[in-house]
Amino acid sequence: MQPLKGRGAASGAPSSRFNLPGREADGDWLDSVADIDGPPRNPATSVTEEHPRTILSFNKSPDIPFDRSINAYRGCEHGCIYCFARPSHAFHDLSPGLDFETRLFAKPDAARLLRTTLAKPGYRPAPIAMGTNTDPYQPIEAHYRITREILEVCLETRHPVTITTKSDRVLRDLDILREMARFDLVGVGISVTSLDAHLSRLLEPRAATPARRIAALGKLVEAGIPAHVSIAPVIPAITDQFLEAILESAAGQGVRGAMWIMVRLPHEVAPLFREWLEVHFPERASKVMATIREMRGGKDNDPRFFERMRPSGVWADLFRNRFRLAAKRHGFGPPDVHLDCSGFKAPDASGQLSFL
Repeated sequence: MQPLKGRGAASGAPSSRFNLPGREADGDWLDSVADIDGPPRNPATSVTEEHPRTILSFNKSPDIPFDRSINAYRGCEHGCIYCFARPSHAFHDLSPGLDFETRLFAKPDAARLLRTTLAKPGYRPAPIAMGTNTDPYQPIEAHYRITREILEVCLETRHPVTITTKSDRVLRDLDILREMARFDLVGVGISVTSLDAHLSRLLEPRAATPARRIAALGKLVEAGIPAHVSIAPVIPAITDQFLEAILESAAGQGVRGAMWIMVRLPHEVAPLFREWLEVHFPERASKVMATIREMRGGKDNDPRFFERMRPSGVWADLFRNRFRLAAKRHGFGPPDVHLDCSGFKAPDASGQLSFL
């Protein structure tokens, strides 16, 4: 199987997890399609606008530090092969592989829907997490600016937000983020997986280069915006060699908060990741997967609450100790973001703020 330039997944097989009917191309012409049309082209990105009834999603997961989130987009053009959100495309009868990174969905009504939710009499503010499923600053944000519109509503209503991204495009909203930081309304985490631009292109082909992400962290800190580096995910025998160097580079930018997350391979992500290993790193594929399984109780993934976020075993202890020692050496602590909900001002249905 050959890699597709600019894409993370090498195939687009639909999922059978939800027992949706399979689809197959057939016909005598298939034997000569390459002679007629030439070699298959890389799939182009398409964006469909969708108009949901609500935009704020609530959860009761006991092992994540937020209970509500916004995803302005479905699918993500960054194409990170390890992305745990890929299986969400299967629910819509789309491939968690190529479809996830080429068939995208945008929610242009997001800011209006958020305003409606915040105006409800029973609403109680708590930090909204952005970037928990797909990246709020993926390339199509440059056109749609949905994330910016959401932040404008949050600044207007004094509602706190956390942002996770792999893009330096977050700097385009520096004016809003700086103002939000004045009121303790925002914290930003930028994920960095390696410091090797070539490896990054293979892992996350349309995300910002590692150097640009590190530089963006420095500019956020300089602007007075709480920012931390997230080494996420750590992939054994692929990216773990950069763990200490990422912390050193981030420290050089004035960053003092850091965290790390071991790679997770839920549902369709595991076979996609195995496929990626065979394409790009066949000589170490078995070692990578054996190490992952050793940390996940002999499985590709452990979905249990708490266990999914905390790998176990000798390898996990090794990575955990490496991070701890490097963090101590460079003066890092855990992400320290103090968000203030006390200034929240609910808008009314017409979009005006309540000053009561």
